[in-house]
Amino acid sequence: MTRVQRTAQWVAAVIKELDSLQPLIHLGVRLWVANVFWKSGIESLKDWEMTVDLFTHEFHVPLLSPYAAAILGTGVELIFPALLALGLAGRFSAGALFIFNIMAVISYPALNEAGLKDHVYWGILLLIPLLHGPGKISIDYFIRRHWMGK
Repeated sequence: MTRVQRTAQWVAAVIKELDSLQPLIHLGVRLWVANVFWKSGIESLKDWEMTVDLFTHEFHVPLLSPYAAAILGTGVELIFPALLALGLAGRFSAGALFIFNIMAVISYPALNEAGLKDHVYWGILLLIPLLHGPGKISIDYFIRRHWMGK
């Protein structure tokens, strides 16, 4: 066996091992990004008057009253992260949070550079379940495998 063949074999073995970690990586990404949005939703509930005040003076959501935007925003930050963490409607939940993330950036013109980087980072993380699906450690996978035979 040549050196190139041994190297190719070694690379194939490493790739196989990394592939075995893929379900855990998908779960970790889902839990990480869901936690970010979930915490924000919980903070919004802690002081509802402050949340409505922020939507009145800081966040400018087009087409919605500040009160409606506060309710909708808080609802999105509580419902979709929970679904994403469970891997239930994983692609839909990731897509909803991805759009919500974009709207957050658009609606808050005073967002500083560090805040913008955070939103870009979260958007990139959301692309993983959006494009790949929630992975094997998810309710979606269980449903697909056990009830749909796929």
